[in-house]
Amino acid sequence: MMADETAAADIDALETYGAKRRKLLRILALVVLAAAILWGAWYFLTQAGRVHTDNAYVGADSAQVTALVSGPVKDVRVSGTQAVKRGDILVILDDADQRIALADAEAALRLARQRYGQADANADAARARVAARGADVAQARARLRDAEASVERARAELARRESIAGTGAVSAEELTAARAAVKQAHAARDLAAAAIAAAEATRGSASGDLGAAEAVVRGTTVDTAPEVAAAAARVEKARLDLARTVIRAPVDGIVTNRQVQVGQRIAAGAPIMVIVPIATAYVDANFKESQFEDIRIGQPVELTSDYYGGDVVYRGKVVGIAGGTGAAFSLIPAQNATGNWVKVVQRLPVRIALDPKQLKEHPLRVGLSMEATIDTRGN
Repeated sequence: MMADETAAADIDALETYGAKRRKLLRILALVVLAAAILWGAWYFLTQAGRVHTDNAYVGADSAQVTALVSGPVKDVRVSGTQAVKRGDILVILDDADQRIALADAEAALRLARQRYGQADANADAARARVAARGADVAQARARLRDAEASVERARAELARRESIAGTGAVSAEELTAARAAVKQAHAARDLAAAAIAAAEATRGSASGDLGAAEAVVRGTTVDTAPEVAAAAARVEKARLDLARTVIRAPVDGIVTNRQVQVGQRIAAGAPIMVIVPIATAYVDANFKESQFEDIRIGQPVELTSDYYGGDVVYRGKVVGIAGGTGAAFSLIPAQNATGNWVKVVQRLPVRIALDPKQLKEHPLRVGLSMEATIDTRGN
């Protein structure tokens, strides 16, 4: 009897345990299902349509500072890692050579102006000579007309005497004198004609001198004359070279890779430092080619950096997609036309612009790694 009661109690205990277990399993299943539903809802609402990569790096259009004139370094005003503003003095070169060159160019300009003034005065003098030679021609023509009148008078006197020579009213001596007077008048006329030719030749020579003198100054002023303008350009070049002995920051940023010391002689075009404009930094994120189905320019991006940790989330925007993968533009591109080819998923850089306000609050440095997540749901 006791054995039967014990067996019945064991059966009841097993049934009670089974019921409790089934109840716990049902509760566990409901919890798992609820968690899966919640996780699915969270993923659909927050993660679906988002592509992520940790292959992203901070970049900036750095400005390389170079010397535009050669010379010894007189002073270096900045050090590495120093923040500078656009227009701040970075380096000062010894300007002795440039000052001498400027003085020489200014002297050459004054000489060119003097030469132009002399050429202008020569042109005025040549005009005066042409006018004088014109007066000489007019005077010679007047003398010719007077000589021709004298020829006519002498002829008339000779004719009158010859007409009365047979009456004995005119002596042979008077007739001879009249004939001589006619010849003398002809000679004077020929001399006057020759004087006209000489005067015209002299005027022609003076006109040629005037043309040569006017060719130097025609259509110009003292400021637009070629020689003066060239000298003025050399002065401006010398002034520019003098100004370039003071090297200034071309942009706002951080001084990096400084390669100049006081006393060093640098050549024109030699790089002396780099300025990184961290206020305009951007991110190049390298996404897999399989992630580009929904990536478009203008989509929002969330980024984090180990530099500040996950508490600082940057807001950015896709502004460009590279024209090729990094492998395509490498120094030695991959040669895939081989028998042992293995497909490798390629990555394509995506340019992401950052919020300037966030960059000002939490500045980044070039080369820092970032994690980027693009929200493609608005595609």
